Amino acid sequence: MKNPRGAGTRACHVGTRPGTLSRSQAGGWKNASRRVGTWQARVPAPLVLLLLLAAVAHAAGPARRIVCLSPNDTELLYGLGVLDRVVGVSGFDSYPPEVAKMAHVGGWTDPSLEKIVALHPDLIVTEADQAALVESNLRKLGLPMLALPGKTIADIYTAATELGRALGVEKQAAELIERTRAGLEAVRRRTAGLRRPTVAIVVDRTPGTLRDMYAATGGTYLAEAVDIAGGRMALGAVPIGYAKLSQETLLTADPEIILDFIHSENGRFAANPTEAWKALPQLRAVRNGRVYALSQDFVLHASQRIVNTAELFARTIHPEAR
Repeated sequence: MKNPRGAGTRACHVGTRPGTLSRSQAGGWKNASRRVGTWQARVPAPLVLLLLLAAVAHAAGPARRIVCLSPNDTELLYGLGVLDRVVGVSGFDSYPPEVAKMAHVGGWTDPSLEKIVALHPDLIVTEADQAALVESNLRKLGLPMLALPGKTIADIYTAATELGRALGVEKQAAELIERTRAGLEAVRRRTAGLRRPTVAIVVDRTPGTLRDMYAATGGTYLAEAVDIAGGRMALGAVPIGYAKLSQETLLTADPEIILDFIHSENGRFAANPTEAWKALPQLRAVRNGRVYALSQDFVLHASQRIVNTAELFARTIHPEAR
C-alpha cells in the first residue's frame, strides 16, 4: 500500500495471520517512545567529517537546520512556529504550502543520503517506527536524530512536547497541545448524546476493486477520532492498529458507515472511488449509501491537524450535528 509517507512495515490480518503492509499514515506502529540515535551508512570520509562537525554544532544549542523525514512532524514543527529552521522534508510532505519550496530528500523509507548531507543538517527528525526502518543503514553518519511516536493522540502530544524541549520552544509546544485538546473537546461536545453508529476505515485497497484492503482498527489516532466524532469502530483492535481486511471479515462486521481513504483527488481512486463497493451490496453501509470517499491529506497525518480529522469525521458520521 503506497501512501503519503510511503512506508513499509508489518500489519495483521484481521482474524487471520500477520502480513506485509506498506503503511498508510497512521504512524508509530512499533515503539511509542521517543528515541534518539544515529544512522548508519557507507559514505565518503569527507562526508563523515562534515556530519561529525554538524553533530558538534548541534550539541552547542537547539538545532537550526532540521531535516524532517515525516509529514507528521513537519506539521508539528510548523505548529510550533519553527518551520524556518527546516531545510529539508520528505517527498510526501504537502503541508504547510511552504514545503513545496523546500528541498525534498526522498521517500519515507529510502531518503537520499547525498541530499541530506548537502543540506548540512544539525538534526534529523523521524517517527519512531520510521527510524527503525532506516537507522540500521545510516547509523555511522553520526547525525543527531530525534525519533517521535505517532500512533495515538497521546503520541501527538508527546511528539510536540519532545520537539518543544529539543528546540527550546517548550511554551509554544504547551500552547499547541492545549489548542489541539480544546479543538477535539469541542467536537466531542457536539456529538455527545448522539447514537454511535459503527464505522470501518479503509486506508487502502487495489484501485477499482475491493482486493487487498487494509483498515485502521482500535488503538490508533484514527479510531480515537471516530470516537470523538460520535462513532464506534466496527473492527477490533490489533497490536499494530492496522490490518489486512478480507471481504468476509468486513461482511461479518457489517459497519453502518465506511470511510474510504483516497490518497489524492487525482490519484488512484479518483475515478468514481465508491463504484467498487457495489460488489458488496449486502453491507449496510453500501445499501444505505453511507460509503464516503475521503481525500483530505490531513486524515493521514498524526499532528495537530487531528482536529481537522475529527471535525471531518463528525460531519460525515453525524451530518445532523453540523
